[in-house]
Amino acid sequence: MSTLNDTKFNSAVFLLTAIPGQEDIHLWISIPFCLMYVISIVGNSVILFIIKTDPSLHEPMYIFLSMLAVTDLGLSIATIPTILGILWSNSREISFNACLAQLFFIHSLSFIESSVLLSMAFDRFVAIRDPLRYASILTPPRIAKIGLVFVLRGVALIFPLPFLLKRFQYCRANVLSHSYCLHQDVMKIACSDITVNSIYGLFIIISTVGLDSLLILLSYVMILKTALSIASHAERVRALNTCVSHLCAVLLFYTPMIGLSVIHRFGKGSSPLPQIFLGYIYLLVPPLMNPIVYSVNSRLLRARIIRVFVK
Repeated sequence: MSTLNDTKFNSAVFLLTAIPGQEDIHLWISIPFCLMYVISIVGNSVILFIIKTDPSLHEPMYIFLSMLAVTDLGLSIATIPTILGILWSNSREISFNACLAQLFFIHSLSFIESSVLLSMAFDRFVAIRDPLRYASILTPPRIAKIGLVFVLRGVALIFPLPFLLKRFQYCRANVLSHSYCLHQDVMKIACSDITVNSIYGLFIIISTVGLDSLLILLSYVMILKTALSIASHAERVRALNTCVSHLCAVLLFYTPMIGLSVIHRFGKGSSPLPQIFLGYIYLLVPPLMNPIVYSVNSRLLRARIIRVFVK
């Protein structure tokens, strides 16, 4: 019987969920989703193109911004096939291996983005605390090493998850809560003991999102302390204004991510709609808004973008 279950499991599929009860208007719902994806991909691609082609933007802040744009592009590309597949063709099925691959990329890219936001907070702290040594502290080789460490951390922490999920038997209803795969969502429908996965999932959340958000908070405490010590009011305001875009990016990323994690762990029996909408906000809004926020708040970047499109 166990062998039979394993055989069925290896060829099994999961059923993804879009917006329950709205199947008749999926085609109309797909229009804003398509617009969000197009704006996200075009916006982040333009940011990357401008930073790469303009030598005056080869500064630490903009290099970190390009890293953020790459992770946002990755998150958009990782979720496009299943979300639009449901809305366009009502194709809810996803194979087990494809589901594991998708959750690997979604989680690893999310943790890499968390690391990038932490590095951007450190960038702002150095720029305000020690502006004369800013370029000598955050050199391109050092930034590349920071980026490599963060990528390795994200990949290494998520790498065990597919193997941990593969050892389970899935004899319950195979309907997932979202139109894409997440570890905590797949884990919940297993009929095996999920204690190890639950503990490890909590560990990686605390060691990445928890630690990064705490260090970002400490960075801003130090930034505020440094800014308040500046004698000139105008200089103080100018220094704090350079942090506005990053603060928006932090709130856009961490708020829905932490909320979704809390709902998955402690929201049993609650309505699925808040969980579904928060899941869409978590993956769709940051890649959409980050290039807009930075383009609006960075006069130099905005001028370069206008120049490209005017030409």
